[in-house]
Amino acid sequence: MTALGVSLLRGAVTSPFKRAGGPGATLPTGRAVLPAAPTAPAPLAAYRTLCGFTDPETLPLTYPHVLGFPLAMRLMTERSFPLPVLGLVHTWIEITAHRPPRPEDRLELRVYAAELTPHRRGTEVTMVTEARCAGETVWESRSGYLSRHAASGAAGGTAARSRGATASAGAPAVAAEAAPPDAPIAGAGLPAVAEWRLPGDLGRRYGAVSGDRNPIHLHPLTARLFGFPRHLAHGMWTVARCLAEAETGAGPGTGTRTRPGTGTGAGTGTGTRPGTGAGTDTGAKDRARIRSVRAEFKAPVLLPATVTYAAAGDAFLLRGGDRVHLTGTVVRER
Repeated sequence: MTALGVSLLRGAVTSPFKRAGGPGATLPTGRAVLPAAPTAPAPLAAYRTLCGFTDPETLPLTYPHVLGFPLAMRLMTERSFPLPVLGLVHTWIEITAHRPPRPEDRLELRVYAAELTPHRRGTEVTMVTEARCAGETVWESRSGYLSRHAASGAAGGTAARSRGATASAGAPAVAAEAAPPDAPIAGAGLPAVAEWRLPGDLGRRYGAVSGDRNPIHLHPLTARLFGFPRHLAHGMWTVARCLAEAETGAGPGTGTRTRPGTGTGAGTGTGTRPGTGAGTDTGAKDRARIRSVRAEFKAPVLLPATVTYAAAGDAFLLRGGDRVHLTGTVVRER
């Protein structure tokens, strides 16, 4: 069993004994560290293919997060971690590349729990992942995970974020990877750029390349155990796929634009571009590299699915029909 699998099993065992929002809850102060090592080429190639990244000289912006996720799960399933991992909802992520990590870099990964924040739906924890090369932090991410429970008046309002913040008592929620939107979706009217038809085995394929084999992503039967009608696409796949599109304008395994209903994209099923004719995407070479991204998960994508990637300027979103699954903004190198 992989280290991530062990953590998932430990989380399933320990979660029922943790009470989210207990008084005086604090975060562990330790850090999980993965010693410096070059990136394994075969898993990286499989990840690039499935998500649509095409630049061979740098790591995909999301990939160090994938490498560090087993460390984060190890911390979040420790006895000293105050929230039940089965109730955590991945609500947002921020990623910054201070310089583009390269496949040959010997990256040391460090993960730690930064802060607890009272939230009107419960308690949110911020997890930080850092990638260091020769003593220099070259990449970092911050992720918000929400443990939903009944919040008192004090916890339900806006509070300063600080290590060791307290929250009200409550019960853990069902595992998921997206939260209902708290406000109207900014940028919901962005123009459509591409349509992707996601196959039913996408969760299993992403689980194979990322190591995240959470049962809610693998099969309808295992997803129903957690209250979902069908299995879900990984939230981090949706972020990665949108970033790949924003970087290159090309679907996985192809650099062509096609009319709706006529084109295929390897890796994620069929992909089309509304309103475009067939032809090579020559504009991709002119796009500046993405330096950072902030994405917010709004609603899960039930598989199989047809979703639309929409974007304008630095903003993007992923929607299915009238339902917005993901919103985000990017900052490009100048």
